[in-house]
Amino acid sequence: MRTRLLPLLIVLMAGVLLALGFPLAVSLAAAQQQRVVVDRIDDTVRFAALAQFVTDSGSVDGRRSTLREQLNRYNATYSISVGIFYRDETAMALAPEGWSLPARGTAGYQAFKEALTGRRSQDPPQVWPWQDKARLVVASPVVRDGDVVAVVLTESPTGQLRARVLEGWLLIAAGEGAAMLLAVGAAFRLTGWVLRPVRILDAATHDIATGRMNSRVAAAGGPPELRRLARSFNEMADNVEEVLEQQRAFVADASHQLRNPLAALLLRIELLALELPEDNQEIASVRTEGKRLSQVLDDLLDLALAEHTSASLEIVDIGELAAERIAAWSPLADEKGVRLTGRLTAITAWADPIALSSALDAVIDNALKFTPRGEEVTVSVASEGNSCTIVTTDGGPGLTDEELARIGDRFWRSGRHQNIKGSGLGLSISRALLSAGGGRISYAHHTPQGLRVTVTLPRTAPGAA
Repeated sequence: MRTRLLPLLIVLMAGVLLALGFPLAVSLAAAQQQRVVVDRIDDTVRFAALAQFVTDSGSVDGRRSTLREQLNRYNATYSISVGIFYRDETAMALAPEGWSLPARGTAGYQAFKEALTGRRSQDPPQVWPWQDKARLVVASPVVRDGDVVAVVLTESPTGQLRARVLEGWLLIAAGEGAAMLLAVGAAFRLTGWVLRPVRILDAATHDIATGRMNSRVAAAGGPPELRRLARSFNEMADNVEEVLEQQRAFVADASHQLRNPLAALLLRIELLALELPEDNQEIASVRTEGKRLSQVLDDLLDLALAEHTSASLEIVDIGELAAERIAAWSPLADEKGVRLTGRLTAITAWADPIALSSALDAVIDNALKFTPRGEEVTVSVASEGNSCTIVTTDGGPGLTDEELARIGDRFWRSGRHQNIKGSGLGLSISRALLSAGGGRISYAHHTPQGLRVTVTLPRTAPGAA
């Protein structure tokens, strides 16, 4: 969940920072340019006053010489082109020499025309750091006796302006980068704080789903809603465990209480059979059903005990234990004409040897039941990373996809195999025995035919990271 929630938070925070950063960057550029424009306005106003003094009657040549000296000194100091132009676009004074009025249609010429109307030119367009050829043009009118007689025009290079803007932008980017790193760190902490109870709840749910009913959630961290959810989950788990415990106790008690009357009933049937002919079919049918009922009660009691008893785990040589079970079932396999073989390796894993032996017995017994004469049942042991697998394959008729999804359910048997002896509890008992020790059992199709049963056991110590 963190992999989905964290990118969403990062995108939202990045959007907020960009939404703040762009206006700040634009404002910074505008402020830097406005400072330059204000300075140029002050300069043009001062030169306009000097030019007005030149246009007065008197020694025009001397005053013009003084004005040119001022313009040259200004140009040499600031590298800013400056000129004073009459209304007919002829020059009163220029610095540097050779500079002329901007061409018609340009922003400089438009500023000149605006100043001729008696007002200062409008602020020039915004200059951005990538506009290396941009110039700032500012114009102010020279007024005498209420008439505009000339215009002062300055054209400033923008290298320093663009450098200052770029430097400011880099500082903004660095600040936003630092803020983004802090936000990502905070998002990690926040998502960890929020999702930690969810992960614990997910792990506890998985434990309960796999049979470890004593798993609970510590409702100590996270938002209040998740703490309430954890408490509700614990209450639900307590109720479920209590109901299952009552169910197991009922099954065990009912199985135990029914065995004595059933044993007495079977004894009376045997006594009754002594009074009837030996080939009486009704007595044979009653005797068979009675034995089947006795087997079902035994299996129910075994299932209740398997679900209630905790596993006693130890390191077991899986290859050796599987070899023992193959040897134990070999006589029955020979009697049925089925080849029971093993591909075994000396591999150790954590398991309850008694529970594992019972589970393997149920799996092999099931395979021998449905494998026809002349076919083969194979038991193989292998290691896969931190787990060990015991795979049993048979050459029986196999199961459909729908039947494969139901195998292992209590009392479930395929409708095609109802005539084969069994209670439908053997594989349920195997699953309960394996789950108590951290193992699991799974089923799949076997090629070219038959069923593939895989028992998986942990090779690491219980509770190890």
